Amino acid sequence: MTAIKGMTVLAAAALTSAMFAGSVLASDALVDSKWVQDNLENPKVRIFEVSVDTGVYERGHIPGAAHLNWHTDLVDPQKRDIASREAFEKTLRDAGVDKDTTIVLYGDNNNWFAAWGAWVFEVYGLGNQVKLLDGGRKLWEAQGLPLDTALPDHADSTLTLADRDNSVRARFVDVVAVAEGRNDAKLIDIRSADEYAGKIFAPEGVKELSVRAGHIPSAVNVPWGRIVKEDGTFKSEDEIKAIYAEKGIDGSKPVITYCRIGERSSHTWFALKKILGYDVSNYDGSWTEYGNAVGVPVTNIAGTVWTGK
Repeated sequence: MTAIKGMTVLAAAALTSAMFAGSVLASDALVDSKWVQDNLENPKVRIFEVSVDTGVYERGHIPGAAHLNWHTDLVDPQKRDIASREAFEKTLRDAGVDKDTTIVLYGDNNNWFAAWGAWVFEVYGLGNQVKLLDGGRKLWEAQGLPLDTALPDHADSTLTLADRDNSVRARFVDVVAVAEGRNDAKLIDIRSADEYAGKIFAPEGVKELSVRAGHIPSAVNVPWGRIVKEDGTFKSEDEIKAIYAEKGIDGSKPVITYCRIGERSSHTWFALKKILGYDVSNYDGSWTEYGNAVGVPVTNIAGTVWTGK
């Protein structure tokens, strides 16, 4: 190994090792369409589509891919929560997922809900087995790759999920502590600039609303789309790192991401956790919980008031 000028051999080796570790981490978390095509028949690989528009799966999906419906398979249908361990375990057993299965997720809308799925897998201890198809359904279709309507049929597994890992999930009390200065974690609001400023309460046409506009005090605004390229793939590790560094997010402190209901922020969570290796949790209550809460501090630059003139 050639030492870097001005550094000892050991220091240069450590730096090279750290750089290499970063690149390996990124490639471990993402796969491209070529990798997926090469592994369509691999019995140790299970592919799942998790799309915002759940109907697109039925009209055609990656051959062999199973469907994870975010309305029913990834959430508790009775209360606002992610799927229970028992329910999620059954879903994965039915799909033949085991402890040594490589799990590939993809979806529409730049992998918003595929990333949400990756976060749910992380909560239940399978995060290291999960990879995102970089570019998701958008790039797969753009490349003219095959879609199929046949449903996969795998033998059930005996998978047992671990208890929830709450370290990757921020709750309401956690973000209130940051807003009130009792926790120095970094908050990233990944919504649009108009939502962040309080100019609008939510994007046009969405059903989930809050009665206050604005953002959680101390949160910085980095809209999720800043870290992806035109084709839907993630920008390079160095580019992503620089984008957050401009906002004071450098991995030196824990990070909490949020959006409106926690799905777009999962996309940012994935980038920070799986590509950059930062200590980051996702606040799935997000603005629909915080903006409806009573007695919490809000920063509202635009001064908009719900139903106000």
